[in-house]
Amino acid sequence: MLIRTPALRAAILAGASLIALPVMAQNAQPETAQADDAEDSNIIIVTASKRAATLQDTPISVAVASKQQIEEAQIRDVLDLQTLVPSLRVSQLQNSSNTSFIIRGFGNGANNIGIEPAVGVFIDGVYRSRSSAQIGDLPNVERVEVLRGPQSTLFGKNASAGVISIITAEPKFTLGGGAEISYGNFNAIVARADITGPISNTVAVSLAGGINKRDGYGRNLELGTDFSNRDRWNVRGQLLFKPSDDFKIRLIGEYNKIDESCCVVANVVLNPTLNGVINLAGGRINPDTFSNEVFANYDPTNIVKDYGFSGQADWRAGDFDITFIGAYRDNSNSTDTDSDFTSAEILQKVAAQTDIATYTAEARVASSFDGPLNFLLGAFYIHEDLTLASQTELGADFRGFANILSGGGYLATEALLAPLTGLPVGSYGARGTGVVEDYTLKNRAISIFGQVDFELTDRFTITGGFNYTRDRKRGTANVVTNEPFGQLDLVAIGGQLLALNGVPPALIPGLANTAANPLLPLQQLQFIFPFINVPNTVEDGRTADNDLAYNVRAAYKFTDNISGYATYATGFKASSFNLSRDAAPLPRDYIPGSPITNPPPSAIRTAGLAAPNTRTGTRFAGPEEASVYEVGLKGQFDTFAFNLAVFQQAITNFQGSIFSGTGFILANAPKQSTFGVELDTSFTPIRALNVTASLTYLNATFDSFPGGSAFGPALTVIGTDLTGQRPNGIPEFALAVGATYTASITEKVKAIFHADFAHESNVAVGQGLSVANITR
Repeated sequence: MLIRTPALRAAILAGASLIALPVMAQNAQPETAQADDAEDSNIIIVTASKRAATLQDTPISVAVASKQQIEEAQIRDVLDLQTLVPSLRVSQLQNSSNTSFIIRGFGNGANNIGIEPAVGVFIDGVYRSRSSAQIGDLPNVERVEVLRGPQSTLFGKNASAGVISIITAEPKFTLGGGAEISYGNFNAIVARADITGPISNTVAVSLAGGINKRDGYGRNLELGTDFSNRDRWNVRGQLLFKPSDDFKIRLIGEYNKIDESCCVVANVVLNPTLNGVINLAGGRINPDTFSNEVFANYDPTNIVKDYGFSGQADWRAGDFDITFIGAYRDNSNSTDTDSDFTSAEILQKVAAQTDIATYTAEARVASSFDGPLNFLLGAFYIHEDLTLASQTELGADFRGFANILSGGGYLATEALLAPLTGLPVGSYGARGTGVVEDYTLKNRAISIFGQVDFELTDRFTITGGFNYTRDRKRGTANVVTNEPFGQLDLVAIGGQLLALNGVPPALIPGLANTAANPLLPLQQLQFIFPFINVPNTVEDGRTADNDLAYNVRAAYKFTDNISGYATYATGFKASSFNLSRDAAPLPRDYIPGSPITNPPPSAIRTAGLAAPNTRTGTRFAGPEEASVYEVGLKGQFDTFAFNLAVFQQAITNFQGSIFSGTGFILANAPKQSTFGVELDTSFTPIRALNVTASLTYLNATFDSFPGGSAFGPALTVIGTDLTGQRPNGIPEFALAVGATYTASITEKVKAIFHADFAHESNVAVGQGLSVANITR
């Protein structure tokens, strides 16, 4: 229940909301009128097309949540955005900042800070390049617009799958403000307050802040502690300078902090590796599938500090609206996770520290001619510097764990090989050894975009748009390993053992890489292997991408209440770097192998950069190109409204992370596509009651992905041709219904009751791993 007065809003939660559905615009009115009357009106003006228009007159598949709906459904932060529309999913992995947004089955950016997301997030027109800068709480949200499908022709950076645009309230020239506090289970406390008002006839200011705290719902049985908590706070100040109705400048400064112990990582299946943990002295896991009770020898930490400044100038010069937006943002993120996810100290530290400094600038001009032709033309620039430092250290139980997995061969071999390697007993997998990684990534990109609308009649409009992007990246990697076992050439050493056992020298090269070499099974335990740093004499660590994206659209207004559109659009996302030790030279540059087997020469070997056990793969994934065919129908009546979209969307060279069993290899899936249907409805049978319902159907397929991976026999990860398979994590059906009833207690006090329900069909939790085959 939510009780509201004009100056104070106190939310009293009886439970947790599951889904909030789009509110349909009913009538058009000027944007300023909407802002002034936001508390008492369900009228929504959207700016999805960079122009103010009603939802019905916006020929894009866009879902909108108003300020009122966000309050009623208790949407707390950007993570809750998945409760807005069924075709949007927000996936949070092993820590708070490891979050990805997925629209229509397309999305990436988790588990690797080098991957830019395919879903662009913009807050007050400012691009947020990574998830750790997107998940903070936001005060005074006026509306959230979720644009589905490629949006490259109106947004300057990485919108190949869609856009999430969040608009907050400007300062007002009348004194006002509000406060809200809520309490829920797990001692959840959310408190927010804001104040706004004028300091002169032309200058207004606002100040807002809030906290969001909750006890952890996860239980670490090893330490007797709770984790997966919520601990966030934010402050935001704004200044609005408006000397006339035709010109204004808006300045925003904000600071957000997250300090959480997140997240619960459940054991979905028991595989041989976990059985090895159970056999360790003191090794414990919880065998219950999806349990929130786990065993870990330390709780995870996640500290995110995010701040930024932005300025926007809007000038109406006759028939032209001119806008400039400039911003600087800094985001730092520190994590430490018990990544073996057990009570055993197999890993004693898996920590990472990142810092991202981003400058963005956007300028655009839009016409408002009385004639049939209007246009928008703009340019976007981004200058981003990213640094990542990480440390992985083996723990006291690693040696015993590796020995169990090898059937006793790990420690027995250590003593056997000591005379050959010069490594004393106790060197393999020693506590504190591991790998130290340092990466940098610099990105400079510029986009020129535009759109032309031509009204053939009062009801029929043809639109064409374009976006030319020039993107340049430069990455460096400096990785130092100090665990000796991973650096041993077991093929060459096995050849020495064969020689000691009397095998003729001529036969050794042919036998050292076969089952005759007893050391080869131990290669699977060489988790920490040498790394070829970048740049080097063969690899310059640079990418250069250029692309021209475009769209064409026809929109027709059949009646005053029903309109439709048909669109073909393309999108683009530039190359992404793999900033992890799973990055490796391309096969064309390096042929792995031991000197004893005489591998053919390659550029890396010729340059003297080869090292034992170095793998091949990719340093970066090539650019994505998206395309969509879409038709839509929108209806707006006094008591009923609907949005219907049918689409066929595809991304070629989709940037994906292929799980190798011990890490994630960045690669391109040649093609992934989705056929889908999206239906959003709203029904108001009486003034006090609003009922909403949404349905999404997604038929997602890897049209071509021969180089993928999946869980195979005994839950091992094997290379798999995923062509024709459904990508994991994408539900076929998603349904959501909700109802809001508003009871007027007095003229100024209302009681609002809201209930909602969401359902998704079963999904595969991993490629080749479905709910059916993990049930015990």
